[in-house]
Amino acid sequence: MNLKQQEKHLLSSEQIVQWERELNETGFIRNPSQLVAAISHESNPVTSSKLLTLAALSRLGRNSEDSLAFVWLDKAIKLDPENQRAKEFMIRSDWKKLKDLLDPLSFPPIRETDNRTAKKKTAEQYIEICQSFLTGVDAQLQKLQDDLDLTVKLANQDAYLTYHQLHDLLAAANEETSSLLKAAEEYDQSITGVFHTSTFYDELKLHLSRVEDIKQKWQQLFVEAAEIITASENALDQLNNMIGMASVKKRVNDFYRFLKYQKQRKKLGFQVKDELSLNMILTGNPGTGKTTLARLLAKIYHELGVLPRAEVIETDRSQLVGSFVGQTEENVRAVVERSIGGVLFIDEAYSLKRVGQTGNDYGQAAIDTLVSLMTGHEYGGKFAVILAGYPDEMRSFLDANPGLRSRFPQSNFIHLPDYSNEELTLIAEAAAADNDYFITEESKIEIGRRLDQERVDDSFGNARTVRDIVLDAIFKKGADNREEEADILEYMFLNPADFRLEKDEAPESANEQLERLIGLEPLKGELKSLISFVKMQQFRRKNGLPAVPIQLHSVFTGNPGTGKTTVAKIYAAFLKECGILKRGHLIVASRADFVAGYVGQTAGKTKKKIKESLGGVLFIDEAYSLLSNSAGDFGKEVIDTLVDEMTKHNENLVVILAGYPNEMNQLLESNPGLRSRFKKFFHFPDYSAVELLEIMSSHAESYQYQITEEAGNWLLQTLEETVFKGNGRFATNLVDEMIQAQASRLMAVEGDEHLFESSMFLDVEDVKTALNKM
Repeated sequence: MNLKQQEKHLLSSEQIVQWERELNETGFIRNPSQLVAAISHESNPVTSSKLLTLAALSRLGRNSEDSLAFVWLDKAIKLDPENQRAKEFMIRSDWKKLKDLLDPLSFPPIRETDNRTAKKKTAEQYIEICQSFLTGVDAQLQKLQDDLDLTVKLANQDAYLTYHQLHDLLAAANEETSSLLKAAEEYDQSITGVFHTSTFYDELKLHLSRVEDIKQKWQQLFVEAAEIITASENALDQLNNMIGMASVKKRVNDFYRFLKYQKQRKKLGFQVKDELSLNMILTGNPGTGKTTLARLLAKIYHELGVLPRAEVIETDRSQLVGSFVGQTEENVRAVVERSIGGVLFIDEAYSLKRVGQTGNDYGQAAIDTLVSLMTGHEYGGKFAVILAGYPDEMRSFLDANPGLRSRFPQSNFIHLPDYSNEELTLIAEAAAADNDYFITEESKIEIGRRLDQERVDDSFGNARTVRDIVLDAIFKKGADNREEEADILEYMFLNPADFRLEKDEAPESANEQLERLIGLEPLKGELKSLISFVKMQQFRRKNGLPAVPIQLHSVFTGNPGTGKTTVAKIYAAFLKECGILKRGHLIVASRADFVAGYVGQTAGKTKKKIKESLGGVLFIDEAYSLLSNSAGDFGKEVIDTLVDEMTKHNENLVVILAGYPNEMNQLLESNPGLRSRFKKFFHFPDYSAVELLEIMSSHAESYQYQITEEAGNWLLQTLEETVFKGNGRFATNLVDEMIQAQASRLMAVEGDEHLFESSMFLDVEDVKTALNKM
């Protein structure tokens, strides 16, 4: 053995000892992917057998019925026939494969009243079934005897008793089936005409009855084993074994202990006049476990004897709110009646009462009926209510319904926070393990990247999202598989490539788009300088160096048509390429998208538009129009809400305010918080005559038109002598008019042989006609 092999052997031995210690202490290995990776790289069959055994025992520690674990144990024994540990664990459960062994002994009914042909056919079926079973029973008896001998050798008393019972029952089945075969043959031979000797029939029925008794005893062995396995952990243990949710676990554990304490006091004869309310409010973003927690709370209530049933009746607005007078009350009462003795769980409860609901919406009737039934003599105290929903919406919903809120003590409000990336990675590992996959260490890094991309706003699906990511990776692995058959270990790993999203190939980079813009040279330099600064701060962050705070909110000033919206889109693309923005999209909005006609509606409208923009850029055109001196105007509410949301979302939102210079300055002065958040100013100058002509030529060429040299010279002179408003917008509109003018001119000439060539050129006449229309 050379030095390198010795080092590998030493490392392997040390790691095996560490895994053994972890298995003994916790019952399983916390990071099985490392162990399985070691198996895939191990060339020594004895060591591979040892590692496979450890991996199998780890899986059995989490699930005693794990089928893959027994596949590994079988492979471990084949690699090293002397692996007694693998044999011992294999022998403990190997017998469960025999559950269906006696199923072939299923016989059709036999009746004395049947005619001769039917009796003979039935007898022949009995003979065939018995012969088929007896063909393989000797080999199976020998296998059971070998396993029985092995249990003696391994000194496993429990396994010995099980295999002994199975061997005895199979031997009895062998004997009775042989007797049944003989009786069936004699019965078959005795049938003559419509008569037969009743002695043979009785003998047949006797042995058939004995075979059925043996089958029942055989099945009972497996039923008893299954009952032991399915003795499930209690609800509190299930909660405590869930990933994350530390604050929730503490709150529910405290609640559990208090209920248990109250139960004990009752047993001792103490009076409990004021019972603790079982009604709960669960708030949290999607995928944080609200529904799961509601089901566990129902189990806890039942286990403590507080409620007679552990059943949860899950419902929502669609099942409660009716479409005509009286239907809603009937729906709510029906659901409550089904919930008696258990828990009524209403998901997205805030949707019962919608903002601005009309008289035709019966959501409030559902709430009023529920409150009445919760407190009334008929159903009050006979069921628990759990309401769930997103935090902000639930807060507003309960504030608007004080009668409902009073039925839920403040101490019974439980908020489920978003999972951290570390917790979501653990959930991903669990989801992969449920499907018999392992996630490599490199894949965990890729999952982290995916989660960062997905975590944009409060619609992020937490555990739901990470499970979808894992299932997508499993699908991709299977879809990309080109090998018809490979080693079992090859089917178990999810690699980084399985989690990587295929990038949409952008036709142009942000820098290429910027360079393609006509004019704006000083602005291009400023924007490139800002992007260079952003990239450097990102680089410093990644390398553990202090980073200067990045100010990205900007003010674009300039006349209409100077390219503000186009540059805003490129700016968003730049920030996505730098890794600052996750989506990099542009939302263009104006005053009408924010300001509502009634008090309180403007803030909601503004937040909705901001939510659309998260992970991208919100471009507010003519932003100065938000500032108004008229009474009853809600523009100031937009500005105040915007300032709050910009602080709340930090770098996840970039806002660009656009408009004329003087008006924009007045807007910023109107709110000190607004001024302090906009540090970057970009001015868009009007285009020169040469730049406008270049824009026109470019726009025409995009449709395969060309402005003739004569038309271009005439147009340039006109642009220099006359001021036209609209800048780039004017330029593109003029070209559109020129194209229409050219079409009218050419179509007026019949039989033009050179129409194809002429259709590509815009001449002076087309320019003059177009200008007259502008």
